[in-house]
Amino acid sequence: MSSTEVPFVPPANVLPKVSPVRVGEGERLRSVGLQGITLTVRSRPPAREGLPPALYVHGLGGSSQNWSALMEQLEGDVDGEALDLPGFGDSPPPDDGNYSLTAHARAVIRFLDASGRGPVHLFGNSLGGAVSTRVAAVRPDLVRTLTLVSPALPEIRVQRTAVPTGLLAVPGVAGLFTRYSRKWTAEQRVRGVTALCYGDPGRVTPEGFQHAVEEMERRLQLPYFWDAMARSARGLVNAYTLGGQHALWRQAERVLAPTLLVYGGKDQLVGFRMAQKAARTFRDSRLLTLPEAGHVAMMEYPETVAGAFRDFVSTKGFVTDEDTVSDKDTVSGKADKAVASSGGVGRATGPQGRGEAGSASGGGADATAVGS
Repeated sequence: MSSTEVPFVPPANVLPKVSPVRVGEGERLRSVGLQGITLTVRSRPPAREGLPPALYVHGLGGSSQNWSALMEQLEGDVDGEALDLPGFGDSPPPDDGNYSLTAHARAVIRFLDASGRGPVHLFGNSLGGAVSTRVAAVRPDLVRTLTLVSPALPEIRVQRTAVPTGLLAVPGVAGLFTRYSRKWTAEQRVRGVTALCYGDPGRVTPEGFQHAVEEMERRLQLPYFWDAMARSARGLVNAYTLGGQHALWRQAERVLAPTLLVYGGKDQLVGFRMAQKAARTFRDSRLLTLPEAGHVAMMEYPETVAGAFRDFVSTKGFVTDEDTVSDKDTVSGKADKAVASSGGVGRATGPQGRGEAGSASGGGADATAVGS
């Protein structure tokens, strides 16, 4: 079965009622209807008027909630929105059942075109990183900067721990796994996903873990949950096989936007060794490596990623608050101070090898809606 075949999904009017998706303090949710898709968009009111727009794109099995911690950290720097890709989070399946990488990228482009907010600071994690790479390559007018956290770009030697996720792309495997795991509790599932995606699962707060369990219980009631997972995984694997101008690494070479790359040393899904290849491929890039982080650094170390982003945009000449700051050197000074204050286990490097980027200190992470 190809990733473009239409699966059976019950009509929306007979889908079971499930508990509402969680909305964090200070967050807002809205639904946006576009051609062939309906997207749920999570946002935080910006701290001030006039901040530049940002858009966050989650990974496989994740949702806009994956970005809540980073969105809060950056609410004084950007006017941020995070979307649920079709079939994930609180967004219903696409009308045509297409979960290919191109379809997900098209959804992001349609949203940006309809909102008129571009160019944006575009963030992507894992699958969302691959999607964002494609968006930046084919529509450079929509992307101001690109920040990729463990982007799911093709690897020749896949890590053993990533194999089970990749097997979801094989037709029938999702059904087999569903039957095999039908007696697993939501708590058991969340513990497994957290162990896979976090460098240190102990960073997840008890409250965050409970939120994740509640979200897992909600998702398991959706009849299209496993279909969206399996077909998106298949779409990603299919994208890895494309050659020519559609090859993901070829598209990465075409990205014009300044790019911040974030890789975790304990990532079990995207090889840490890919960090240097990515830094060489994206033409205008800076690399932040976090040795203790896993696959979702923006959830484990949101302060560090936020500080690195501020430093990155300031050194690229972007002013994040046009109403209060006019001297980009002043912005850079603030960013350097913010980054330096966060600790010292990460390193940010660019073409000339820039200085320490630091790491988050203290606090815990929220495991809600972790994806890959």
